[in-house]
Amino acid sequence: MAILIHENTRVLVQGITGRVGSFQTKVMQEYGTNIVAGVTPGKGGIMVDGIPVYDFVEEALSEHEADVALSFVPARFAKDAAIEAIDNGVHFVVLTAEGIPDQDVLTVLNYAAIKGIKVLGPDTPGLVSPGKCKVGVHPDRVLKEGHVGLVSKSGALSYEVCKLLTEHGIGQSTIVGIGGGPLWGLTQREVLEMFGEDSDTKVVVMLGEVGGTMEHEAAAFIKKDMTKPVISLIVGRTAPKGARMGHAGAIIEGEGETAASKIRALKKAGSLVAKDPAEILSFIKRLEVGVR
Repeated sequence: MAILIHENTRVLVQGITGRVGSFQTKVMQEYGTNIVAGVTPGKGGIMVDGIPVYDFVEEALSEHEADVALSFVPARFAKDAAIEAIDNGVHFVVLTAEGIPDQDVLTVLNYAAIKGIKVLGPDTPGLVSPGKCKVGVHPDRVLKEGHVGLVSKSGALSYEVCKLLTEHGIGQSTIVGIGGGPLWGLTQREVLEMFGEDSDTKVVVMLGEVGGTMEHEAAAFIKKDMTKPVISLIVGRTAPKGARMGHAGAIIEGEGETAASKIRALKKAGSLVAKDPAEILSFIKRLEVGVR
């Protein structure tokens, strides 16, 4: 098992003919992801690595079934592309673009909620279930199929942690990058709940950072409802108030948004809190949960 995607997931790529879209499509296809079609307005009728391209999502879905719409569309067009996918009944939309205007993100998230559609992102590297399916840009050479679920705000940090685990023979069930904020589709709490219900995930690693209150909401869920071990790492311990630390969401505006506040809440909830990736590895090795 895995969460959100699996070996039979069918993927439609929006923006497939762009530089990033075409390159990542080839990489995903080589990994084994079932990419059924691509959409780029004005490019309909061509092929990208054997994948048919259509002008509109509606046209693509008249010929193919798709479970996920993966968007490599530039930020200024991302809202319209997402709405198009939602309107045509794609049940899961993954937005990779950084810098989408907040009002556009709110429009997409509110519309998706009305339609009952899941959104991952924006500014997400995507997600991957090693050995099964990759939807996004995670470097697959650092991954190994296994039983550690991982949810992260930072793509780069998730790559580092997965590389360390893989080098020590510890595989992953699914890695989910929720994006850097300040607005999110799927949250840490929602992904934790999915991992809690996934029979293939034995332990969960949550990678967070300063800014916002999402980690407090995750801590409340861990304390009340999580039955599996959760290991957390919160970066930005020395971040000054008001300064943006890489991600748009990583700005401390109140005491509850500091690393110290989040660490206290997670410890109180029963999460193991690591100081660095090496300690995550140490915690996993100490847990008797059969992750190797």
